[in-house]
Amino acid sequence: MDYAQLRTLLEPFIAGLKDTGTHTMLPTLCEELGLPAPAADGSKRERMTSSFDAAADTDLPAVARKLLIRHPPNATTRNQIQDILWSDSACPPIPKRYRREVARRLNSEELYGDARKFDALLERLWILDANEWMHLLSGRPAGLRAEIQQHVHRNPEDWPAETLFDQLGAYDASDRRFALFLEGLASADVRPDEAAQRHFVACVNESLHGCGVELRETDSEGGYPVFSLVSLYAKDKGRPKNLIFASPNKPDLRFRDALDNDVEIVTNADKVLVYDRPIGNEGLRWNDLQQWWSDTEQITDATQAKRSLYTRLKASLPGNSPPQSLLFDAFFEGFRSAVPNLPALLPEVWLHWDPRTVKERGPDALLRFRMDFLLLLPQGVRVVIEVDGKHHYADTAGVANVQRYAQMVRADRELKLAGYEVYRFGAAELLAPTAKADVKAFFEAVFKRYGVPTN
Repeated sequence: MDYAQLRTLLEPFIAGLKDTGTHTMLPTLCEELGLPAPAADGSKRERMTSSFDAAADTDLPAVARKLLIRHPPNATTRNQIQDILWSDSACPPIPKRYRREVARRLNSEELYGDARKFDALLERLWILDANEWMHLLSGRPAGLRAEIQQHVHRNPEDWPAETLFDQLGAYDASDRRFALFLEGLASADVRPDEAAQRHFVACVNESLHGCGVELRETDSEGGYPVFSLVSLYAKDKGRPKNLIFASPNKPDLRFRDALDNDVEIVTNADKVLVYDRPIGNEGLRWNDLQQWWSDTEQITDATQAKRSLYTRLKASLPGNSPPQSLLFDAFFEGFRSAVPNLPALLPEVWLHWDPRTVKERGPDALLRFRMDFLLLLPQGVRVVIEVDGKHHYADTAGVANVQRYAQMVRADRELKLAGYEVYRFGAAELLAPTAKADVKAFFEAVFKRYGVPTN
């Protein structure tokens, strides 16, 4: 991420917030944005500038995100800030050639079902008027906004999709912005009809497949499918339904009905946790897990729920594996206040429901998977972390055992074929003096790779 460019963009905007309140209100304003307390003396502009100058580069992305929500700038500045924030996000590339092919394919299709939501989508993503004050003062559409009203809404035969895409700047926009545009056009807001959604997705995918991406159903909202842009070469993005985890003892699991995911826990049912809520396109975050735990255990106090959940998960780790405990502790100690919005680190996972795996390999395939730790990241990315002690490659006497090693690499293959990214730590690594720092660096690299913000 280009922190210098982000700082340059934010600086005049932060200084301009001096007019939103009195001197006494500035500390609260800075606190709400995640900025340090302003200097006690000086003009309001000088105090706001002092606060911003004191902010670390690594804190700027979080400040920018809050700024976009609480004090949204004009569309031009907004887009510049967003593109910098998205620069480290994992998004499949869509070359200009294929963007043009998508637009050409849509020339003969309806661009929207709900005109008002279509306009709202355009407002969120594109710069419709470089001089927005004229629009606000006159109360009438101006610039590109007026052109869209004239040539897309009133006379749709004037502008084919190719022209609209060109006028919006879609061909040269960042991959993330273009992806959000297509996802928005496929949404139930813009197309409040499931058949129309699926028809649109099928049309677009004819062109997108040429560059190795597609719109894929990844979630549901309000009874409608939600489509996300994903790589054809990434693992399956089906939505998991159930998790059975947090037990050092293997539960005896059986499927009563694989289609409905009716899982029976025959033994050790009181020693496992069962997360039975839908997991959407954002993955499973610690906040989500804590809310589920709070509801399940009927704990009304958020702090108590957080602490008791942590204690329960920590207790599920094998007592004979200090390296696993260190990895678990290092995650929470390393990220601290950021943990609530990060993917939950799930220990001792015995089942992660995956409809596609059931379809391709049968329900019993799921029962063979056991994971030391599992992270469910946005966009359907699934990360398994294994801690390998001697029992993974040696017999009880400590002698290297080729059969045990073969079992381990076979399990790796099966997990990867089922759509998981697998990372292994040697137990000796996690007993080194630098172990906690190494664990934090590992998670930071994983989150950066998959576009998960850590601040």
